[in-house]
Amino acid sequence: MVILDIKTCLFITAVVAATLSALLFLIKVPSSPYTRKLASTKNSIAVCYFIAFCIFSWTYYRIDFEWSETFPAVMTFIVTAIASSILSYSLMGLLKESSAWTDRSWLNIMVDGIWALGLVNYYDHPSKWVRVLAFASSLVVFIIQCIVHIIVFNKTYIEALRNLEIYYEEDEEHKIKWIRFCYAMMMLTQMFVLVYLCLPRGWMKIYVLFYGLFMLYFAVNFISFLGSHKLLLDAFAYKTLSGSTLQKKVKKVEKVSRKKSSNNDEIIYTDNDLRKLDESLAKWVEDCRYREYDKNRDEIAEELKTSKELIQVYFNEKGTDFRKWRTQLRIEDAKQMLLSSPQLSINIIAERCGFSDRSNFHRQFQKIVGCSPKQWRECGGKFTAADESSRTEPLN
Repeated sequence: MVILDIKTCLFITAVVAATLSALLFLIKVPSSPYTRKLASTKNSIAVCYFIAFCIFSWTYYRIDFEWSETFPAVMTFIVTAIASSILSYSLMGLLKESSAWTDRSWLNIMVDGIWALGLVNYYDHPSKWVRVLAFASSLVVFIIQCIVHIIVFNKTYIEALRNLEIYYEEDEEHKIKWIRFCYAMMMLTQMFVLVYLCLPRGWMKIYVLFYGLFMLYFAVNFISFLGSHKLLLDAFAYKTLSGSTLQKKVKKVEKVSRKKSSNNDEIIYTDNDLRKLDESLAKWVEDCRYREYDKNRDEIAEELKTSKELIQVYFNEKGTDFRKWRTQLRIEDAKQMLLSSPQLSINIIAERCGFSDRSNFHRQFQKIVGCSPKQWRECGGKFTAADESSRTEPLN
């Protein structure tokens, strides 16, 4: 049985970091307004991996000289601290309207660099209180930094998810869920170094190898996103996550003839407009267009020959909103299909009824019907629930 020493682990992780960094730099992203920011995110991750390669390589080279056995642990700690900042801002850059690389973020990276130099100079200082102060202050700064990053990322993610749902009028978290999952894995990996710092130094080689696996996992997920979402980048990410939904004032007039508004941000509508929209919706339902997903607000409004603002007004007067109404239609469709097509799986029925996310279908079905799709099918559609009478009914 071969037991790897710390030098071998450092060498393996350095090679992984260098390979992934080169691969990310070489990957080309299609040119468009949003993908320029996506390319910037890709390059910042590649730079982060290159920094990790440099630090791990330098540690590998210097470990046989005057350094103590604490040196590899200190350098690994520095890698995680710098990476937590760069990768946090990189992922937030995918979700924010403006670039995540602001003056504050650059200041954060600069402070990390200065702190890293200070820790390298004082971690083996002859004076014990200097060493304790260097380590204690580093741990406190690292923990505070991670907590702040988590809070800011969570706020950014919630805002991006809200913009995404507004743009598509759907529950579309599955499109960006990988970002949150990768971020959670990243922060857990970064903060897990604190556990290894408390263990005997011989255990640090396990964490070094684990960190190499983390970098591989993170890069594979990001590259997979680049490959599987190329067709959605402009529609889903640039317009949606930029929060560029147009807000306009809506004004009702009594006259049947449409009046032009002097304010370009004002929509004028009449009762006749609402009647036409009512007829369009009836035809839209008859054609089962509600089963289609991955359509944004503008596309739906174009299908109905109206504006997205007028759709909102129409459903507000009905005491509901478009998403709830369409979800109700889909669920009613699924209820019938579950009974009439027992040979079809629940997942296929969910997709045919317009749910691109299986978990969302089960959640909405349970919320509206009061039971799971499987229970509904097994009881032959005779399930009764206390909240069944309070569910939203389709519009007449």
